[in-house]
Amino acid sequence: MTGFHEIRFPDAIARGATGGPVHDTTVITTVAGFERRNANWSIPRGRWDVGSGIRNRADLETLIAFFRARQGRAHGFRFKDWTDYRATDITLGSGDGTLKTFQLVKRYASGPTDVARPISKPVAGSITIRRAGAIVSAGMTVSTTTGVVTFSTAPPARAAITADFEFDVPVRFDTDQMMLSLEAYERGSWQQIPLIEIRT
Repeated sequence: MTGFHEIRFPDAIARGATGGPVHDTTVITTVAGFERRNANWSIPRGRWDVGSGIRNRADLETLIAFFRARQGRAHGFRFKDWTDYRATDITLGSGDGTLKTFQLVKRYASGPTDVARPISKPVAGSITIRRAGAIVSAGMTVSTTTGVVTFSTAPPARAAITADFEFDVPVRFDTDQMMLSLEAYERGSWQQIPLIEIRT
């Protein structure tokens, strides 16, 4: 049975990853040369290659064990995207006296456009929640497996809920076959280690 393992891909190997968000857009060009573009996804999926991260024998052995434990593409896991793993002073919403739950998001603003990215894998110990500017230290929980913030008492109307946190990305291997080669006794290589973001 496939599932998700709440374990992070080794940071030392992930640090040299290349990749980022991938959109899916259908582009139709008319006979007159005009274009019609349709964004098929409202939220992009990340895709990375971490093949350059194997530096020594210890990394090689760690990767072999990690790949076997995840059974290739079968099980998802956490991945730290070193280019984008922090969120600071992010607005989650405002209280209305009734609502008790808020989803962690990261916001990306560019001109008039503000894109909210749901965050489901915040890092334990990195999360600070504020209500109307004041740090909330009791009467609130944050799930590190869903990113849902739950208050025991609903925040009052118009109270802004904001957050600082670090986060991982839920991913899986995008291959079932390990393609390792041993270049020397202390060093091996796997030219491409594809990871792809999954929806949780």
